[in-house]
Amino acid sequence: MGGIAALAREAGHRVTGCDANVYPPMSDQLRALGVDLIEGWDPAQLEDPTVRGADCFVIGNIVSRGNPLMEAILDRGLPYDSGPRWIADHVLTGRHVIAVAGTHGKTTTSSLLAWILDVCGVQPGFLVGGVPGGFDVSARLGQGTSFVIEADEYDTAFFDKRSKFVHYKPRTAILNNLEYDHADIFPDLAAIETQFHHLVRTVPSSGRLIVDGTSAAIDRVLARGCWTPVERVEGSGQSGWHAEVVAETSDATSIEVSFAGQHQGTCALPLAGAHNRANLLAAVAAARSVGVAASEALEAAASFPGVRRRLEVRGTLAGVTVIDDFAHHPTAIALTIAGLRARLLDGGRILAVLEPRSNTMKLGTMAARLPESLSDADRVFCFTQGLAWDVAAALAPLGAKAQTFAALEPLLSAVLHEARPRDRILVMSNGGFGGIHERLLTELARRPNQATAS
Repeated sequence: MGGIAALAREAGHRVTGCDANVYPPMSDQLRALGVDLIEGWDPAQLEDPTVRGADCFVIGNIVSRGNPLMEAILDRGLPYDSGPRWIADHVLTGRHVIAVAGTHGKTTTSSLLAWILDVCGVQPGFLVGGVPGGFDVSARLGQGTSFVIEADEYDTAFFDKRSKFVHYKPRTAILNNLEYDHADIFPDLAAIETQFHHLVRTVPSSGRLIVDGTSAAIDRVLARGCWTPVERVEGSGQSGWHAEVVAETSDATSIEVSFAGQHQGTCALPLAGAHNRANLLAAVAAARSVGVAASEALEAAASFPGVRRRLEVRGTLAGVTVIDDFAHHPTAIALTIAGLRARLLDGGRILAVLEPRSNTMKLGTMAARLPESLSDADRVFCFTQGLAWDVAAALAPLGAKAQTFAALEPLLSAVLHEARPRDRILVMSNGGFGGIHERLLTELARRPNQATAS
């Protein structure tokens, strides 16, 4: 929604927005763009001079019936639409839309693809769910015909229960991976597969599907009907895209890339982990669908500065590095820890600090998978506030290396007590987590022999 607001502002509209909890980095970005932000859902906002007479209220999918502002909009018969429908009608029409879908990696792949296209002179528009490094905005209209969009399978709005991505009508679609998530709206994986099938039905036969070649769920989706040429990432045989690791350093992974058995080029990928190598292959394949040679895309990818909140180093003080990551699903947690572990060449430890705050996590649907996903961390600190299930019991297989905390202060103290030079404190949350990153760095700054925060 913040990205849509940014696009509307760039297109010349006067834009205001409200939310129950406005926090960085999106709040900072929007205010810098001149978008007024209002805290809360008070119907009195409709009388605010910046809001009165609005041409359209664009409704996010967190808003439900009973929301006081939404009820006032309905009672007054004011014009409203969903975010996906608004962007489809006002931004995507006439563009070569590249939609990036999948349970994991959407933001990183979208950001990397936008970066590659920009470096290669395509001047794409884009809308991603994070803030890509090198752009400092999560959305822009762009000058070319290509538009990269993060395509979420979550429902569109309270008045439109289809997945967001069915509105985008992509010519190129990436299906990065597919597994069960969003337990608050989907009863099982089969229900999500149906939504992906609906997306596949919208891609023209002259377009392209770039899919995870290792996913049985995606194979089932395609088996229900596919009318578009398919390119597979890291699948079996020699028909798809492959990446072979040549060397690993603390800063980059050197890889050789091939497609259909033919060498395409090399890349010193700054992103860590096997999941990011798959993200790279998908981005290179998608760039190729709009005319960018794979060798040029790989060269551009080497300079990718990353994405905010994806293994983002927030600072190093007293020899301890604080890292921020958005991981909140067990698969993403495991891949993030594994990617970081591959870059630890100095013998440092990983202190994993987790806030399970997604709707799926709050329901406890993934509780049984948490111990395995966290097993490669050296220490685990889990914040349990707002959770109705027994987190300590779920993490019991990890033994003494896992601790749970119902309040932030004792968690913070425990992490700081444990941290020592060369440790990486990996904070994983899809929310603000009480500003824990800054608080950790503030306390670490009080220790002797401090380094400069980044």
